[in-house]
Amino acid sequence: MGRVSATSVSMPRELALAFKAMRTRLGLVALLLALAAAAWWWAAARMGDMSMMSGQLGTFGWFVVTWIVMMAAMMLPSLAPTVSLYARMTRDRGPARALLFAAGYLVIWGVAGALAYGLFEAGRALFGHVGAAVAAGVVALAAVYQFTPLKDSCLGKCRGPLGFILSSWHGGRLGALRMGGEHAVWCLGCCWALMMALFALGIMSLGWMAVVAALIALEKTLPWRRVATTGTSVALLGLAGALAAGAL
Repeated sequence: MGRVSATSVSMPRELALAFKAMRTRLGLVALLLALAAAAWWWAAARMGDMSMMSGQLGTFGWFVVTWIVMMAAMMLPSLAPTVSLYARMTRDRGPARALLFAAGYLVIWGVAGALAYGLFEAGRALFGHVGAAVAAGVVALAAVYQFTPLKDSCLGKCRGPLGFILSSWHGGRLGALRMGGEHAVWCLGCCWALMMALFALGIMSLGWMAVVAALIALEKTLPWRRVATTGTSVALLGLAGALAAGAL
């Protein structure tokens, strides 16, 4: 009887801890989505700058800050399940390490944006304004990349967060930053061609930013992996054709 009584007493405590952990994870996901929504609003305000309307990227610092906010808006919603799973597997149930994971993720994307800025400005200095034919070629390249082994491998890491976390685990707060950065590298391998397409379509266009963000989210979350990648490729080929025909 004593053993049964002890079990019955411990069950409510275990349930309370389970519900607390669930509330923490739901709160973390809600926080990431709220940050993404704020980033969308802030990015839309920044894109109203007239210098961006003329096809310029602005100053280096201006662009990098805007790029990081754009990445927060575009990537945090699809990153939320991974961050939530990471938070569940840490001993520290608070949001601090999970937010450090997300920060490490955005740091790598910020570095990628800085490199993209340099490449874009160098290309513009050498070749001038990017015409519709070049833009169509870049978007078509992104469509072809969908079927490469590198894309498939990187997308697998993005779609299987448990495998990534188990194989790349690092403890502590610095470990959280490092894991977020490593996950961003895989994500960068998965999405770099789509980001090139975004540059070609209009890097500071809120509409194209939303289109690319939707394609990334579908690739990472749809249960039918091949359908998602093929659908993205078909959409990109359609955009490339429209650019080549002068319809966009």
